[in-house]
Amino acid sequence: MSVQSRLEWGEALMTGVPEIDEQHMILVHTLNEAAERLGRECSAEILGQITQDLLGYALYHFDTEEELMQQSGYSEQDAAMQALHLEQHRNFSAKVVSIRENLKAGVLITPDDLIAFLNQWLVDHIMNTDKKLAAFLLAGKAPSAG
Repeated sequence: MSVQSRLEWGEALMTGVPEIDEQHMILVHTLNEAAERLGRECSAEILGQITQDLLGYALYHFDTEEELMQQSGYSEQDAAMQALHLEQHRNFSAKVVSIRENLKAGVLITPDDLIAFLNQWLVDHIMNTDKKLAAFLLAGKAPSAG
């Protein structure tokens, strides 16, 4: 078994919003731990536990981002971007729920496929969606000139 390489937490994945960055760092750490665990042992039970834990934390994190969007007026500024962001959150959750339903039906996902999906989704979401939200949030907190 060759479970995917580790994600490296660093400057490239940081958004500059401490609350979001802290949660992303936890997600990266959790994914790396999951990959290590699956590299040692893989069963439907372990896959189920990993997907349950990740989904639980992801939902908590999504709530944080969505609350920040609401508090900051992100929807008024860029309704299309907010809609895309929310859609990505819902699609991720639905995909993980689908993986979990398949596990319960005896259809296992390979550790490589699971970790590849999770790592790719997280990196793409941070780089292409969360950084746009962060730029908006940080611009709103910048002191006004004058």
